[in-house]
Amino acid sequence: MFLFFRHRIPQGRPGGQNVDMANLTVQELDESTVFTVKVVPGSSGPTRICGLLGGMLKIKVSAPPEKGKANQRLVRFVAQQFGVKKNAVSIITGPTSSVKRVQVLGISAETLLRKLNLDERGPR
Repeated sequence: MFLFFRHRIPQGRPGGQNVDMANLTVQELDESTVFTVKVVPGSSGPTRICGLLGGMLKIKVSAPPEKGKANQRLVRFVAQQFGVKKNAVSIITGPTSSVKRVQVLGISAETLLRKLNLDERGPR
């Protein structure tokens, strides 16, 4: 059994520039949640969530895209964000692509959205 969520976030941000805020698509399976990530490796500054892009969570990763370093940093970052162990996070598709499907064990779609601080106003 799986549930399929589409979390709608309004377009634009108050007091700022118009940002393409589309739906974050989250798939809830029996004991895990799957979502799509757009990774920007080799970014300056700390690894961080930059918003939503076409149904994907956009994450800028500080590690370079070589020898799996960006993937390792992504897994560690996702685990920290959702309060799970690193072995509960896996990249299920796109290990060499900037677009990846990420699975997090032991977390519901509702909890994932809450931990991302997504509400009716968009990311906070």
